[in-house]
Amino acid sequence: ASPYIRSRPFEVAIALLATMRFLIFTPILTTAWTVAGPRSNLSPGAFTRSTSLASSAVDEDYTVCVVGDLHMDPRKMEDYIIGREQFAPIVADAKKKGNCSLVSLGDLGESKSVRPQETSELFAGTTECHELAAEYLGSFGIPYDVIGGNHDLEGLDEFTTDQENLDVFLSSHGKPHMQFCREIADKTLLVGMGSTVFRDAKYTSHEVTVDDAQLYWFEKVLQDHPSSEGWRVMVFTHAPPNGSGLRVLQENHVVNGCCWLNHSDEFKCRKYIELVREHRCVKAWFSGHFHLGQDYQDSITFPSIPKEQGPYPNRGSCVFVQTSVMRGGTSRDGRQQSRLIRGNKNGFEICTVDHQKDGEVRVDATITYTDDNHEVGVYNHGDITAAQDELFKVYAPSAGDDYHAPDAGYVPYTDEGAVKILEDIHVDSKKWWYMSDGRVLGMLKGMLIEYDRSTLAPLGLVVGADELVGKKLAVIDSGLDDECEISNEEGMEGYDCGGPANREQAVLIYDEVTGTTTVVQPNEDGSYWRKIVRNKMVRMKEVRRVKAALAFAAEALGVDNDEVKDKVVSSWGPYMSTSGTAKRTGVAGLTAPSAL
Repeated sequence: ASPYIRSRPFEVAIALLATMRFLIFTPILTTAWTVAGPRSNLSPGAFTRSTSLASSAVDEDYTVCVVGDLHMDPRKMEDYIIGREQFAPIVADAKKKGNCSLVSLGDLGESKSVRPQETSELFAGTTECHELAAEYLGSFGIPYDVIGGNHDLEGLDEFTTDQENLDVFLSSHGKPHMQFCREIADKTLLVGMGSTVFRDAKYTSHEVTVDDAQLYWFEKVLQDHPSSEGWRVMVFTHAPPNGSGLRVLQENHVVNGCCWLNHSDEFKCRKYIELVREHRCVKAWFSGHFHLGQDYQDSITFPSIPKEQGPYPNRGSCVFVQTSVMRGGTSRDGRQQSRLIRGNKNGFEICTVDHQKDGEVRVDATITYTDDNHEVGVYNHGDITAAQDELFKVYAPSAGDDYHAPDAGYVPYTDEGAVKILEDIHVDSKKWWYMSDGRVLGMLKGMLIEYDRSTLAPLGLVVGADELVGKKLAVIDSGLDDECEISNEEGMEGYDCGGPANREQAVLIYDEVTGTTTVVQPNEDGSYWRKIVRNKMVRMKEVRRVKAALAFAAEALGVDNDEVKDKVVSSWGPYMSTSGTAKRTGVAGLTAPSAL
């Protein structure tokens, strides 16, 4: 039977090997569960790398070196060599005190050609890329674990399928499966999950998609290692989970639907934070993906904060941690930094290794366990900011709690049961509200955004600034209160009314000057954010078709080369362009100026 379709329960064999001190897991799956994506090679056997730690896992002290998105380029190895040399004394000292290991958060290769004069083939995801990364990570002199990011199966010219690409990733790094679990100290686990989908992505190929088998395995690991028995789990993924509260890139990862783990799947996207809330053994969660530095306080978020500082964040017992990048030229804010975890039975420190300051180690936060279910986190410094850092700050709604009112951007319903934004919307407008079904919409930087109903984390773009700025907005009832109107229109026979418990609503964008009104229709599943960035394979084919059309227009129709790009347009259903970044939602000639 396929390892991705589980229709009957499996018994779990959990064996602690005394000589090698690592765990073996076989997942329990009690419900039919289908995975769209490549095999993760799940089989009864070790889910842990076979390399043993330098000392036994019963040691209390441990150190974990964490490197973010490497994006290795064989032409630009200097920063990697320097970074490894800066880690060398840290590793040597850590080995004297206890266990030490390395975790790579994925995105191992540069997503460009590294030999542009010879080939246009992207380096990321190729055999050459993974062999180089494996050699580099193995050169630190300590066991390493690695998980896949959104670029690690991007070997499009070399491999036809995600499965072929995944097999090379796994074999290069000596991994039996994408996920890993290592017991770094007594009852302290390092657990990682990676992305296994690129070519087969339903929407953007750069969504970090953890397959169903890994997710089920992860839940089983948490169930079998409860905090009540003293277990502590540190999780590593390329992208963070929804609800982490970390600083994000609104105009890149959020609007494109590749910000959070399993971003485009409403259930799975929220599943991770629900597991964190349920299982208080999860003490820390490290991620990369955003290429942002570690100098901001919101590069680390605590599970709880003092009441006087704001509403309870509801993040279980987990500290979420953003990890920067090592190489210059890959950072979005100029920082070059990695992470360091130094822990023992009483808690752990989260540190920065600053590669621009000769590998200086700075303690960013100290976490002290107060009991098996609680801890106290303390920031060791405030924001260390530069002039450009304001560009990366993103407003997030706050619903408040028993002690705090919702933030100033919250828009309550009027006495008539409507939401009305009466002033013209501009790029600085910050408003948000609940729809009757519990979904959350709001405005930010001139865009209409949907937020997760549980965490209020941004999910994606609903309406772009190109058709929203300068307009007004209203949410009104659209169902009939008194009676149901029976339609006679062919194909539309039946009810045309909303029920009182979950009344129908219409989101309207209108222009008082022209009288133009746009109805913002939800998706079929009731969500609003537009999944308008497609799979990269699809977009690459579209680009080739456009290039062929440009050549045709120039040669067959005699269109001047200076004008041909303005004369050739594409038509898609709801799609706007071949771009991998969602920027506009306006319909040319209707809600936005015509393209021709």
